[in-house]
Amino acid sequence: MHEFRSPYGRGALTLALPDAWRPEWLAPTALPVAADPLKAVGDALDSPVCGKRLAEFAGVRSAAIAVNDKTRPVPHAALLPPLLQRLEAMGLPPKAITLLIATGTHPPMPPDEFAQVIPPDILARYPVVCHDCEDRDSLVHLGKTQRGTPVWIHRLLAGADLRLVVGNIEPHQFQGFSGGVKSAAIGLAGKQTVNHNHAMMTDPRAALGCFDDNPPRQDVEEIGRMIGVHFALNAILNESKQIVSVVAGEPTAVMQRGIPLALRLYLVRVTAPFDLIIASPGGHPKDINLYQSQKALAHAARVTRDAGTVILVAACPEGTGSRSYEQWMEGMTSHAAVVERFRREGYRIGPHKAFQIARDASRVQVLMLSQMAPDFVRRLLLTPVGSLEDAVAAALKELKPGARIGIMPWANSTMPTIS
Repeated sequence: MHEFRSPYGRGALTLALPDAWRPEWLAPTALPVAADPLKAVGDALDSPVCGKRLAEFAGVRSAAIAVNDKTRPVPHAALLPPLLQRLEAMGLPPKAITLLIATGTHPPMPPDEFAQVIPPDILARYPVVCHDCEDRDSLVHLGKTQRGTPVWIHRLLAGADLRLVVGNIEPHQFQGFSGGVKSAAIGLAGKQTVNHNHAMMTDPRAALGCFDDNPPRQDVEEIGRMIGVHFALNAILNESKQIVSVVAGEPTAVMQRGIPLALRLYLVRVTAPFDLIIASPGGHPKDINLYQSQKALAHAARVTRDAGTVILVAACPEGTGSRSYEQWMEGMTSHAAVVERFRREGYRIGPHKAFQIARDASRVQVLMLSQMAPDFVRRLLLTPVGSLEDAVAAALKELKPGARIGIMPWANSTMPTIS
C-alpha cells in the first residue's frame, strides 16, 4: 500500500492506495527555511528591495498597519515584533501605531478572537481595530480607479502618516498572487470596492499566477497607489507555514521581487491531466470554511481531465463562511443553472463562490469530505462522503488500469500547470 497524510483541520488523515496505483505527488518544492525567522524579518526590513528604509520616515506622528485575519496563516509572531521595534525606534509611541485586521468582506472578528492573529503581548501594547466592510462611517472615499472601481478605504489607514501592509505572497486563483498592497486595497476596503474589483475575475487574464496584465490585480495596485501605501512586509511560506523568504520595501517592488521566489516554491509542472486528484487546502486555517477551501478545488481542477474526479478534503468547521452564498444557493438544482444565473445577475460577493465552484464542478465530479452535514453539502450541489477511505474506494472503482492519480496535500499553495 502507498500511504499518505492529508491535512484536515488542525490534524491530518491517513490515505492508503493499493500498490497497483502509482499516484503523483503535487506539492510545493522543498526549499531551505529561515533558521532564525526574526533575524530574517529584521534583515529584510533593514535592506528594503526599493524605496525608503523605515528610518527615513522618522518624524511621522502616526502609523497604521494592515494585518490579515484568521483565514490567512500569516506568521505575525515573526513579522510584527521587528517591524514594531523599528517604528518605535523612529519615535512613534505604541498608542500612535494602529494594527488594522484586514477582513475584506469576511465577517468582522470580535475582540475575543484577536489573539488568534495578534500575539498577546502586541495586543496589550498597541491599538487593534477590526475592519468591517459594511460600516460606512469607518470608511473614506478616495475616488475611482481607471477601471471604475469606487475606492472606499478604512479611514484609520487613509488618515495615518505612515501606511504599511503585512502579509504573505502566495498563489491566488484570480488575483494571480496575494501580497503587496492587497491586504489594504481589498482587506481594508468597503464592500462596494471589493465587489467592483472582484467582478473582473471572469476576465480570462484574471488567472492563477498572472500579475502584470491581470485586470483585478492591476486594479488592486492602483488602489494601493491611491491609498498611498508606503511600505510592505511580506513572507513566503512553505507548506508547513515556515518562512522561506521575507521581502520588504516599496509595495510594487516587493511583488516584483517576491513573485519569482513564490513561483520557485509553488509552481508544479505535470505532463498530462489527471483522472483523480485528492486535494486538501492545507489544513487550518485554509480549510476553515468552504469560502477558503474552494481555492483547492480550483487549483486541482486545472489539471483534472473533463469528467475526472476531485476529492476535496476540507474540514470546514465554520461551514461555508458566507451566509449570502448559502442564501443565493437556495433552490438551485444544477451547476449549469448556477453559472447561467450568475452571468445574468452579475457579480456579488458570496454568490461568486457559487459560480467558482459550479464552473469547476460542472466539468469534474467533486466528492467532499468535511465536517458539514451531508444534506447541507448536497444543497450546495456537492457530493458528501463519510470518510476518505469511502471516497477513494468509490473513485478507484471508476478508474481503468494506468489511470493518473494526483495527491495535492497543500492545494491552496500549489500552482499545478500542464507543460
